[in-house]
Amino acid sequence: MDNKAGGKDPRFKVAKREAWIGMGLVLFNFLWWFGFAYGMGSGPVEEYTYIMGLPAWFFYSCVAGFAVVFVLVWAAVKFLFKEVPFDDSEEGGKAE
Repeated sequence: MDNKAGGKDPRFKVAKREAWIGMGLVLFNFLWWFGFAYGMGSGPVEEYTYIMGLPAWFFYSCVAGFAVVFVLVWAAVKFLFKEVPFDDSEEGGKAE
């Protein structure tokens, strides 16, 4: 959509930036999970260490990873994302 100045709708710029942030968070989540799961979990079972009854590789990749990514997503939404209107009109929110 074009705005009245003849350029692109500024919401697309915001959406693109937030999509890149989301993709970065997904990539970080995968690398965290993969690194701990296959880095620590590829050894013999007899050599595993345990945290709260879970193998350390599972605890760090799934439990701690979930907590870290949860906090990062919360922080991204709270501090980096912007609220944008969904309606097309700029006159008080009334669509034509």
